[in-house]
Amino acid sequence: MTRIYLDWNATAPLRPEAKAAMLAAMEVVGNPSSVHAEGRAAKALIEKARAQVAAALGAEGADIVFTSGATEAAALALAGRGLACAAVEHDAIAAWCDVSLPVDHTGAVGGTMPGRMALQLANSETGVVQALPDGLAVSDLTQGFGKLPLAFNWLGCEMGLVSAHKLGGPKGVGALVLRQGIDLQSQLRGGGQEMGRRPGTENLIGIAGFAAAAEAAARDLAAGIWEEVAEIRNILESALSTGAKQTISVGKGADRLPNTLCLIAPGWKGETQVMAMDLAGFAVSAGSACSSGKVRASRVLTAMGFEEGEAAQAIRISIGPGVGTDDVLRFADAWTKAYAKARARAA
Repeated sequence: MTRIYLDWNATAPLRPEAKAAMLAAMEVVGNPSSVHAEGRAAKALIEKARAQVAAALGAEGADIVFTSGATEAAALALAGRGLACAAVEHDAIAAWCDVSLPVDHTGAVGGTMPGRMALQLANSETGVVQALPDGLAVSDLTQGFGKLPLAFNWLGCEMGLVSAHKLGGPKGVGALVLRQGIDLQSQLRGGGQEMGRRPGTENLIGIAGFAAAAEAAARDLAAGIWEEVAEIRNILESALSTGAKQTISVGKGADRLPNTLCLIAPGWKGETQVMAMDLAGFAVSAGSACSSGKVRASRVLTAMGFEEGEAAQAIRISIGPGVGTDDVLRFADAWTKAYAKARARAA
């Protein structure tokens, strides 16, 4: 049985460009902090990667601080700042915020926003895109980077968080993007790497893969690849709603990521759906991958006004380039049949 991967928001498949860059980086012997020729070659590779990520992110002139991922970048950006955030933020953001702001049924923060706050560009579970206000302290750009037209320098925020594996880079590497002149206190002690903001020997191989993936993602975006992805997502959404009219498509009608569909199936628990589809050859999720193993209703959906029972009946289907119409229609057929059986058993 050929499996179909429909969980791109958890992690995107590794791009061939990233793999090639990582293999090449493995041949670079030196420590980037060493002053000899081998060390300088490693350092040059990191600085080239820094410029590549900045260009792909529209952040030329900003500071790019490489980290182990967006979660570490969030800690670096948010620790001790006492910011507010939306009730639908990722746990890596919410854990550092002192105030949680209510959202409407689309997941958008209403009313006047406090100036000192953290706000995501796009929600990983629902795909809903936020309108970012000027003067934002921190924005989680993780899901939007590579899928949406984005220029950090035009966002008006002080700091942004990104992660390589969401756009086809390796796992375990990401970055904090800072507007020049923003002060930042390191959370680690050690050497002076990353301008003293993130001590520790840099993940040279991961950083090289990240940069290559970011460049490739920018090319795909410019070529209109994600518009094609959105069309296939819409085909899937239509097929599922036709096959099971009682389903709820979360965020439909709102501005969403082009690849994301969050679906509530009344009477069928999300984790049961995930297991059934896994056995049928499809990889989907019941929420954020960082919450894997936690059997609980999505706090994102309850914050949006859904009942806890409804929130527990949701799955997320997220696709990407290379997922075709036949793939999503095959999934829709398998899911619809499994849902009909689940409802018949419950009757």
